[in-house]
Amino acid sequence: MPTPDTAASCPCGSGDLLNACCGRYHAGTPAPSAESLMRSRYSAYVLGQVDYLLATTLPAQQSGLDREAIRTWSLQSTWLGLEVEQSEVLGGQPEHAFVTFTARWHDDAGEHSHRERSAFVQHDGQWFFIDPTVDLNAGRNDPCPCASGQKFKKCCAAYLN
Repeated sequence: MPTPDTAASCPCGSGDLLNACCGRYHAGTPAPSAESLMRSRYSAYVLGQVDYLLATTLPAQQSGLDREAIRTWSLQSTWLGLEVEQSEVLGGQPEHAFVTFTARWHDDAGEHSHRERSAFVQHDGQWFFIDPTVDLNAGRNDPCPCASGQKFKKCCAAYLN
């Protein structure tokens, strides 16, 4: 996979250069907000950075992700753009947020558009995507998989669709 051109515009649509935008998060700086994380995840899909996509998913869900499917979708798609509609920081301990966005891409089957309201949680100063397609295997009274120390029902359960 080619090295991204950090002097190019960031794929997230911010208008900033990649190295001043999502590239710094891909390089290891924690995203400061759920919206920044979501934008950097879109950019990671565009750039084929599967390790970043896995690392920024809630750790309790990472083993349930299909690395090869993510890689294939990332690399076999032509990414057409991202529109962030809304970012809602909900507060709490740990802090949670929703980001509503539409991503567009083209592949062998044609042009596609996907609108989503994604949930995020912050733990130890780092934001994580809560993937609704990966089971958390937690009962209501079990410890929350985000490692907050709270029961699942009092923490992340309310943020899953």
